[in-house]
Amino acid sequence: MINQKIADLRQDYRRATLNEREVAANPMQQFEHWWQEVLAGEIDEPNAMTLATATANGMPSARIVLLKSFDVQGFMFFTNYESRKGQELAENPRATLLFFWKELERQVRVEGKVVKVAPAVSDEYFNSRPAGSRIGAIASPQSRVIAGREVLEDAVKRLEAQYLQHAPQRPEHWGGYLVVPEKVEFWQGRSSRLHDRLRYTLEAGNWKIERLAP
Repeated sequence: MINQKIADLRQDYRRATLNEREVAANPMQQFEHWWQEVLAGEIDEPNAMTLATATANGMPSARIVLLKSFDVQGFMFFTNYESRKGQELAENPRATLLFFWKELERQVRVEGKVVKVAPAVSDEYFNSRPAGSRIGAIASPQSRVIAGREVLEDAVKRLEAQYLQHAPQRPEHWGGYLVVPEKVEFWQGRSSRLHDRLRYTLEAGNWKIERLAP
């Protein structure tokens, strides 16, 4: 049965348009253009993105992670390699990213293969994190069942004492991934749900741009 109070929630989008003649030829250049507008818009946590992965037999899962870098090669994030997402990426090294910037009425969806970044890159980022975040990454057996929060708090206390005299080093089970895009869709909200959707698809080393029906 439909809950009409929920079903009636809607917003008409009128902020901007998205035109084939105005976008960049490369999706990473177009993402950079939108990214600068996101930063100028002072949006909270603009680098928050949904990461969707799947097991080898196709069972999907999704969660919010933080984008930490992007360039012509792809989109980078960091996590525990032994977490659920890490295990799924080991089985099935493909993923989808979804950015949603509601203030700009925009989405970006990225589909592609996933590779681990070089250990030196993971070391550089890990060492740039606050001490508490580094200790937390070591203390947490991410995605595993634990008896209670005190398990984490006790582990943190032990590690804080252990690292009083020197900084913690990155554990081997923690590091970065790069999502290498094969398809990138830019979505701009429009009035009456007639949204603009432009999809970039990599074919034989070149990017093809197509408009999708909303």
